[in-house]
Amino acid sequence: MRAAVLHEIGQDKLDVVDDVEATGFGPGKVKLRVRATGLCHSDLSAMSGVLPQPAPFVPGHEGAGEVIDVGDGVTGLKQGDRVLMCWLPACGQCPSCKRGQTHLCLAGFMNAGTPNFRRAGGDVFGFAGTGTFAEEVVVAAGCAVPIPDDVPYEIAALIGCGVTTGLGAAINTAKVEAGSSVAVIGCGGVGISTIQGARVQGAAQIVAVDPVASRREAALRFGATEAVSPEEFADAKQRVTAGEGFDYVFEVVGRSATARTAYENTRRGGTLCVVGAGAMDDFFQVNMFELFFDEKRVLPSMYGGGDVLRSYERAIALWRAGRIDLESLITHRVQLAGINDALDQMRSGEALRTCIEI
Repeated sequence: MRAAVLHEIGQDKLDVVDDVEATGFGPGKVKLRVRATGLCHSDLSAMSGVLPQPAPFVPGHEGAGEVIDVGDGVTGLKQGDRVLMCWLPACGQCPSCKRGQTHLCLAGFMNAGTPNFRRAGGDVFGFAGTGTFAEEVVVAAGCAVPIPDDVPYEIAALIGCGVTTGLGAAINTAKVEAGSSVAVIGCGGVGISTIQGARVQGAAQIVAVDPVASRREAALRFGATEAVSPEEFADAKQRVTAGEGFDYVFEVVGRSATARTAYENTRRGGTLCVVGAGAMDDFFQVNMFELFFDEKRVLPSMYGGGDVLRSYERAIALWRAGRIDLESLITHRVQLAGINDALDQMRSGEALRTCIEI
């Protein structure tokens, strides 16, 4: 079958090959035919080495498709079922799951160290234990979440990562209050979803911050009350909050420099929510006096900070009700053969989300 493979960490192009086999099928597993997948910035981060991932590997973790086969012991799934892919499934048994923090379950991360593809030259890993830039993939049954018939594959794919992450940061983690002031730094697909989450929560002012003009324009269409470049952020803080700082600032880039900017633009007693996935050697620093004196809450948000299955259901309900716009998040579409074009669109900031039709 066809798949897009990164042979070595640090390469900036993927090799689309047709000699890949999905492996590992057996008890507790399902084989899926991927129909649509989104390109998330985390895929680029894994390719560059910012996020740890063994190579060679097939990127992609934001996918949807249909069940081809189910292994022994799998219940609730059958051949032909339409599913989205959850790259961080909950085991239901670990301390995090028992506390109700299923998004912190480490079982899914363990999958990343097990190859789930093979070529003539040897094993190939799937990013985050999945690898959706392939025609077929074998995953644990918990990774395959059934979706209603009225949800298109491309919409389901987005809900599988970026939409859930952004919405959840505003709704689950920060718990944005109605009438509050919000700033979102970084307005790609996840940042736009964060803006939509803040709007759903009733934020009065939502300032989008991004260096790319087209993304700033998009942010306004999705609910931001204004959109500024990073150089204009200080003026926006003065104008919107009289210099006090925002009630909530979301960092959706994954860099310590932008996290520090977010911290400095959060009011005393306000909330900085860190959504972007950054590198292990990039350190965010605050001094002990300001940490004590300003009493700003620093809240990381992992995969939307809540039960992902409930978050999927909520995203679908909001989409059906017209409260959030998911179709317009997809600004570009390519076939798998055009995957490197999609990478360029993401790197330049031209795309919010590119849908790869497998």
